[in-house]
Amino acid sequence: MEKLRVIISGGGTGGHIFPAISIANAIKEAVAEAEILFVGATGRMEMERVPAAGYKIIGIPARGLKRPLYSLSNIKVAFDYLKCRSMAKKIIKEFKPDVVVGVGGYASAAIVNVASRSGIPTLLQEQNSFAGLVNRRNGKYADKICVAYEGMERFFPKEKIILTGNPIRKDIGEATEALKKEGYEYYNLNPSKKTVFVVGGSLGCRTLNECMKKELSADGLFGKEGYQVIWQCGKYYKEEIDKFMEGVENENIFYSDFIKRMDLAYAVADVVVSRAGAGTISELCAAAKCTIFVPSPVVAEDHQTHNAMALVNKDAAMMVKDALAIDELMPAVRELISDPEKISRFEKNIAALAKKDAAAVIAQQCIALSKRR
Repeated sequence: MEKLRVIISGGGTGGHIFPAISIANAIKEAVAEAEILFVGATGRMEMERVPAAGYKIIGIPARGLKRPLYSLSNIKVAFDYLKCRSMAKKIIKEFKPDVVVGVGGYASAAIVNVASRSGIPTLLQEQNSFAGLVNRRNGKYADKICVAYEGMERFFPKEKIILTGNPIRKDIGEATEALKKEGYEYYNLNPSKKTVFVVGGSLGCRTLNECMKKELSADGLFGKEGYQVIWQCGKYYKEEIDKFMEGVENENIFYSDFIKRMDLAYAVADVVVSRAGAGTISELCAAAKCTIFVPSPVVAEDHQTHNAMALVNKDAAMMVKDALAIDELMPAVRELISDPEKISRFEKNIAALAKKDAAAVIAQQCIALSKRR
């Protein structure tokens, strides 16, 4: 076979982007000479993250439908989709991919559709337990569909589905003592204190930030009670949180808009408080972390609640509803962090759900599909 050429398309959030990059890295590990091109949505997060990972990306004007569907703004969305299809045809004609991978997100809609209609093998990677709209629509055209949860036959043809799990960053795994030591030093925390990691995604989470502000104002968990916290407040909320933290001198708090060393944050955390994005859940499974999920209520089809409940139903995590979090989240953290037996049970059960070789398995599926060309 000549040099393997792969297009990977999708994005919009870290939940789509980081799995896409993991798949690209696994393909390069398997076929060093592979040429990989990303196609993303202009102005979205992937246009920054993908080049930072060392890959070329082309932006197209992909956007999602507005609610309600009869909104006049959807006329512009429809015209943009037609433009995306035209650009997709040009990209595919010039790049000549052997296989096209769609990871969900607006940008993958046109690319996967055009590729499949052009006779190019296509593979979808669906991160969530409730499949996204773009992947659901592309499922009828795709050759293979790699999923992270059981029961996805309700969204996709059963014969196309492969249960692989979600690709995660290679440095995420169960913590060694050496990694824990490095983590405490990196975040300037005390190894003798219990640690909570509060993470609301790369852009941030207002609900979790408000819960943290309330707890810090009350001088509770991370004050007189002596627990310590790593707090990712998010890019959108950095200025607000910086202002709130002015004059706060507390050695128990490390906060930042973005946590670069997630491996170290997971390593030192006794309890994690998190949104329930699929990629984050896969990392928490690999890291074997006791977690309280606070699913976002404003995502399509309420898929984060479906993701979280898949673990809650296996006694592998807890969940607090977003609407109740301001009153119930920190009491739940307080109760859980003081219950080592429950923490141990959650860690054991969530670790059993980990699929650490997902990226490599998906890469091999891509390579196999490419040989049909």
